[in-house]
Amino acid sequence: MTDSLPPSPISCDLDLARDGAQHGFLRLPWSRDDSAWGAVMIPISVIRNGAGPTALLTAGNHGDEYEGLIALHDLAATLDPAQITGRIIILPAMNAPAFRAGTRTSPIDGGNLNRLFPGRPDGTPTQKIADYVTRHLLPLADCVLDFHSGGRTLDFLPLAACHILPDKALEARCREAVAAFGAPYALQMIEMDAVGMFDTTAEAMGKTFVTTELGGAGTATPRSIAIAKRGLRGFLAQAGILAGDEGATTQAAWPETIWLDMPDGDCFLVSEEEGLIEPLVTLGDPVMRGDVVARIYPFGRSGRMPLSCHARRDGIVMARHVPGLVKPGDCIAVFAVPVS
Repeated sequence: MTDSLPPSPISCDLDLARDGAQHGFLRLPWSRDDSAWGAVMIPISVIRNGAGPTALLTAGNHGDEYEGLIALHDLAATLDPAQITGRIIILPAMNAPAFRAGTRTSPIDGGNLNRLFPGRPDGTPTQKIADYVTRHLLPLADCVLDFHSGGRTLDFLPLAACHILPDKALEARCREAVAAFGAPYALQMIEMDAVGMFDTTAEAMGKTFVTTELGGAGTATPRSIAIAKRGLRGFLAQAGILAGDEGATTQAAWPETIWLDMPDGDCFLVSEEEGLIEPLVTLGDPVMRGDVVARIYPFGRSGRMPLSCHARRDGIVMARHVPGLVKPGDCIAVFAVPVS
């Protein structure tokens, strides 16, 4: 961030330094046909109790991913400031326009928030949101938890994730935070497309960063929501903000976390054709290199043989394509390798 950037047009109606629980909005001016002096209202909550670490908790980075939204709305409504030491900043719907539309990207400008960091104060509305988070919220945070799932087009094994980083001390802190989240699966990876990500921006600022993929298919389940709520409290407890694991399912009730690795680009299986997809494997299934994991039937005429889609490496199915139709370039499946 440079001092030459203009001020953010976004304003916050809360005092982030005040003790207690506050709930309000980030106000992003947005002049449009139906509201000349309108604004995008982005919910924000701040819960503070004296000196201590600050956690920035975000969901709705993509608008069609719901476990984190539910967990953060629940936390904001129920957490007593007396239960914590320090501060929690909650953005339950960071890309509020996308959330309201139920879409991955913003209906205002088509912006994918998680590819537009660090943002611009003089850019599109989505770039302005990224800029405000980067310049005004991230500097306050010691640790960041950004909830994701597969949205409408992917479904994932429920996992928390961190990255392989040049700063090994930071990498170790992120890995400890992932372990504390306690999801059924955990992943440490190198992003194939890290440019513009919230993750990359936060890690470059030295913040302990955890992300998740807790399901998908455009919905949430009682189990995936329970994993989000329990993991959230484990994350806050490990950060020294929440005493113990109050109000969450006990760690003993969950199976031991299985760590996964994504060693290379062969973990991604991408469609080269358009058509009707027949999945032959499901989440968690083991696969061997060369196994047929899906078939694609061509459009337009019956009686034609389908195209077989083969796994490019050994592993387990970590994610799968959800819609019944695929196009060239769509991700059909993602494979990961269990590690000790």
